[in-house]
Amino acid sequence: MAARLVVLASGGGRTLENLQNHILEGKLNARIELVIVSDAKLGALEKAEKLGLSVLVISKKSYPDRTQREHRLLGSILEARPDYVVLAGWLQLLPIPPELEGRVLNIHPALLPAFGGKGFYGQHVHQAVSAAQISLTGCTVHFATSQYDVGPIVLQAYVSIEPGADAGAIARAVFEKECQAYPEAIQSLIEGRAHWQAGEVTWS
Repeated sequence: MAARLVVLASGGGRTLENLQNHILEGKLNARIELVIVSDAKLGALEKAEKLGLSVLVISKKSYPDRTQREHRLLGSILEARPDYVVLAGWLQLLPIPPELEGRVLNIHPALLPAFGGKGFYGQHVHQAVSAAQISLTGCTVHFATSQYDVGPIVLQAYVSIEPGADAGAIARAVFEKECQAYPEAIQSLIEGRAHWQAGEVTWS
């Protein structure tokens, strides 16, 4: 049986589209039950609609009170009965209740713990990597927790950086790896090759 996914997006929806393409190609044994976007103006909303996916907008505009917004968000997630919640460029810290522990996944565009934490997202990460003049970066799929970018790592994929590469070039190379790594990590969990156990990831 296909795993049930809820995808949360705060950007253009490229990661969402990539996951759905893997599903349609038979490479990811899952079904996206619900997409939640954090603003009605986001490209992710348009992509979800074009893909024929059920989509819901839960924004600061519609729910100015943070407690009410989080209550609506978690209620909508739990109502969809997901096997996994997939953060796809979601820029808000998601409160994770006990029933979702070990079931919320995130992808970070660097090799955690490097270039992680509050404020390190998207282009900010790639600019920092470029400024550091390092030769290796990549992406990290990890379980989300109550803190930014510190959850147990499922897998990492590596990208070599050419000398003098700017943030744009790094971003393109890293996203190409993300398109492979995220579906691979999710499929590994679905198949039981990777497991969340007592706050750690084990492989069998």
